Amino acid sequence: MDRLKESVNRQKTDTVSGPTALPDLPDEQRRRAFDGLRARTPSPELETRARAGLEKAREGVATEREAMARRMAQALGLDAPGVMPLAQAGPSPAAKGWVPVLFASSSMPVAVLRTYAGQLEKAGGAMAFRGMPGGLTHVAPMAKLSAQILRVDPGCEGPACAMRDVQIIVDPLVFRQHGVTRVPALAMIPGDPAQPYCERDDNTPVSPHVIYGDAALSGMLGEYARLGGRQEVRDAAARLENR
Repeated sequence: MDRLKESVNRQKTDTVSGPTALPDLPDEQRRRAFDGLRARTPSPELETRARAGLEKAREGVATEREAMARRMAQALGLDAPGVMPLAQAGPSPAAKGWVPVLFASSSMPVAVLRTYAGQLEKAGGAMAFRGMPGGLTHVAPMAKLSAQILRVDPGCEGPACAMRDVQIIVDPLVFRQHGVTRVPALAMIPGDPAQPYCERDDNTPVSPHVIYGDAALSGMLGEYARLGGRQEVRDAAARLENR
């Protein structure tokens, strides 16, 4: 035991600490270092590789969407065209301006979700869910719910059923960006609400207002306009009224 104590004490006294300050370099050496940094030129090859990597990532996202669509089709017995709009999540004609996005939940009655889908189709909007029933690894429950929401005829079964032209997106990020904690809720999002995660940043624009309440889409748009968003809802409200 005494030998162990002596060894520990010796190690403590022999410990060498590292430098606590930067070395004092000559002015000439410092100037050369900063001149070297300023003289560095961008590498076209590196920029080309970065752009190629970004393009590859975008292609990967598209491939994953297509694979998800096929899995949905297999789970429901639908042809791929019946579910491709869900996977592609391509921007609607209104996506260049302000798009009405209804925040929803699988706990809401299907009849209510179907009613909103019919109104969103007229207004050129989208329906957003925070997650999938049963988790992101279980596609079939969300595929079934999506088909129930989008079928024009609720009694129709099979691949020949007509589907509403409404984007259904599963995006926890858009819920967090807008601070949505209860549904239904309405936001007016500029651009494409289904933009992939890899293409977003902290400066992605969000809706200036969020409207809560179990009301018709027209009423929610009206409340949004009353809060100062008349310009944002103008086109969506006109489409909803004219169709």
